[in-house]
Amino acid sequence: MLKSVNRVLLGAAGLVLLAIGGAVLASGLGLPVPSWWPFDGRHDVLLSVRGRDRWRDEGWWWPVVIAALAIVLLLSLWWLLSQLHRSRLSEVLVDSGDGEGALVRGRALENVLSSEAESLHGVDRARAALRGRRTAPEARMRLVLEAHAQPTATLAELTTGALAHARDSAGLAELPAEVRLHAAKHRAQRVS
Repeated sequence: MLKSVNRVLLGAAGLVLLAIGGAVLASGLGLPVPSWWPFDGRHDVLLSVRGRDRWRDEGWWWPVVIAALAIVLLLSLWWLLSQLHRSRLSEVLVDSGDGEGALVRGRALENVLSSEAESLHGVDRARAALRGRRTAPEARMRLVLEAHAQPTATLAELTTGALAHARDSAGLAELPAEVRLHAAKHRAQRVS
């Protein structure tokens, strides 16, 4: 959902910028422009002499303009880098024995890891995420333990159970995992 909203917003922003840029270019080349366009000639400027001189004597004007443009630039770069960064692994390459391999969806393997971890004694909730490369994935898991759970026993069961099954079924030599254990929140019990 977030990916599609992101693409729609990016497409809309691109169309608006393309339309404005095209209209400025057409106006600068002396081509006919729409009647609502504020600049209608080749020698028309964005800011008139009066508009440029209006803020010249104010000492705060140019630092504010430069700071605002710097903030817009930094936010744009941050957004661009966040688009390029992939936090989750979309697929895992499984050795099928025929030399070519098969692709398994990363979400499917994450769901299996989570459901098998939730079936362990003392685990209330579990969430798994795969990161790394598709030939060498790494698991990051978050387990919420019930009050009576023993963390060392649960971690041992997870290592020999869910993680070992995922490693063996994907045909991986190893599946490094980072497991974070949290206690489930519960209400205090009254003693009468």
